[in-house]
Amino acid sequence: MNDSPSSLVSCHSPRVTIVGTGKVGIALAQRIAEKNLADVVLLDIVEGMPQGLALDLMQARGMELHNRKIIGTNNYADTSGSDVVVITAGFPRKPGMSRDDLLLINAKIVVESAKQAIAHSPDAIYIVVTNPLDVMTYLAWQATELPSDRIMGMAGILDSARFQTFIAMELGVCPSDVNAMVLGSHGDLMVPLPRYSTVNGIPITELLGESTINRLVERTRNGGAEIVGLMQTGGAFFAPASSIYVMVEAILLNQSRLLPVSAYLQGEYGLKDIFIGVPCRLGCSGIESVLELNLTDIEMNELRVSAQAMRKTIDNFI
Repeated sequence: MNDSPSSLVSCHSPRVTIVGTGKVGIALAQRIAEKNLADVVLLDIVEGMPQGLALDLMQARGMELHNRKIIGTNNYADTSGSDVVVITAGFPRKPGMSRDDLLLINAKIVVESAKQAIAHSPDAIYIVVTNPLDVMTYLAWQATELPSDRIMGMAGILDSARFQTFIAMELGVCPSDVNAMVLGSHGDLMVPLPRYSTVNGIPITELLGESTINRLVERTRNGGAEIVGLMQTGGAFFAPASSIYVMVEAILLNQSRLLPVSAYLQGEYGLKDIFIGVPCRLGCSGIESVLELNLTDIEMNELRVSAQAMRKTIDNFI
């Protein structure tokens, strides 16, 4: 048997870097490893923190029946060759704060993180999670000069999951039977679409009254703030981590899934030069295409209002 180095097969395990080891980052790392999707690199500026968390997760591998490698580091060089980079670094919201209040404090963190990550993983797909999400994604795109199909923000999946949950709770049905769709910015001006939200194919407009739907829509728009208000000392992290996982899985497994994400628009929906939540096909190359839904005049106006507010925020910042 020829066992010289040239005859050995080189196996590449997919690698996901998570920048920021807050609750969202750690919950995501656990999901990726324990679902046996990819090896994980945890990066944070706090010395010892990512190393300790990685070791803790590694010590659970035998019980969770996986053999994924998880490393913690403070050095971007250790993230080299990542297939997907997820940026969660930044400060979370506190009670009474809007996502836009975080803009100034988080912009510098996200831009620096994106620049350092791309220097070591120039071929990766980038997912931005830090709030205010759509603006942070735009700034990271500018900083990295990435093709727009290789950078996106996680927003619509989480917002849709919240709408899905509230619909299921209201009707007393299994959440997996509910499909919900939310477009627009990740904030108070998001655009839930009841016409495109169904229970086993039946639009919720045939199952719920208008006032009930309006109440669920409003609760969805305030879904993150509701959790912040209840917890007082932090925000949501379980559902956000699950939402990011769905995106990472679609990319690494080349699933071509149709998912709402914050994507760069170049004329779709009549919008240009902006990242905002729209349904996209996600696969191994990132955003494969943007689906343009047939919106009513009211829905289209709500999406434009959401986009205009986002554009104003970007213009004021830049």
